[in-house]
Amino acid sequence: MKLPLMPKATAIWLIDNTSLSFTQISEFCGLHEMEIQGIADGEVSVGMRGFDPIDNRQLTREEIKRCEDDSAARLQLISSDVIESLPPRKKDTKYTPLSLRQDKPYAILWLIKRYPSELSSSQIAKLTGSTKNTVEAIKNGTYREAVLEAKSPMDSGLCTYLDLEKALNRSKNKKDREEKEKAKLTEENQTN
Repeated sequence: MKLPLMPKATAIWLIDNTSLSFTQISEFCGLHEMEIQGIADGEVSVGMRGFDPIDNRQLTREEIKRCEDDSAARLQLISSDVIESLPPRKKDTKYTPLSLRQDKPYAILWLIKRYPSELSSSQIAKLTGSTKNTVEAIKNGTYREAVLEAKSPMDSGLCTYLDLEKALNRSKNKKDREEKEKAKLTEENQTN
């Protein structure tokens, strides 16, 4: 079930401006009924302003009226074809804790040693959460730290085995396509 934006603030507004039951508000907002009771008593979310779901096009007055008249009815969010048709949000780059950031050069070196021709610099940078310049510096031996030891990026938590496998498969498929194109071009040149 989809929840409204800012569920606590929406619950505050519904408590203050409607005669809906605590059960109806808690089911709509995805909060526990005791938390709704605490908000109504002024013990939870003190000082928080209510968020009007009608002005923000999440509910209609008719929907609220319908649920006020029938205590067993559940509030339904307004569905929008525009919002439903949006593609899913791309996954953001993940945050690397400070304790793991020092392992990035070691993981890059490990990937370079294990898969020198299979993985490109950009793929290694993506797997380790680093930059392409850092990968190139480690490949060329011009990285600022003179002594590096290779550590698996999977063991240090920078990427998963599945991520590495996907990257390897992607580069293998790309090389296969390039080889097929080269073979096709040479075949065409020989026939001409």
